[in-house]
Amino acid sequence: MMDDPLSLGALSPAFRVLRVELEPGCLTTVDEAAWRAAIVVVEQGVIEADYPGGGRLVFRGGDLLWFDGAPPLAVRNPGPEPVRLVAISRRDTG
Repeated sequence: MMDDPLSLGALSPAFRVLRVELEPGCLTTVDEAAWRAAIVVVEQGVIEADYPGGGRLVFRGGDLLWFDGAPPLAVRNPGPEPVRLVAISRRDTG
């Protein structure tokens, strides 16, 4: 698990950063367009990602994800602490 929040320093304006916090027990659907081609860091906590067909994967603090082409239907925080996710993607240019 990561001890310190992800520091991005001076990020090019060509990129956008989305920070999401999920409280314990929270379940949220995934907006495919918002997460398309994003690199996602599980900064803190544990998430369970539910996929079509009943599949489920577990990701922990420090894991890197890329949902492009196969995003989960929903993610949940099964743990006792908040989950922090940081997603970095290119901004739309046109």
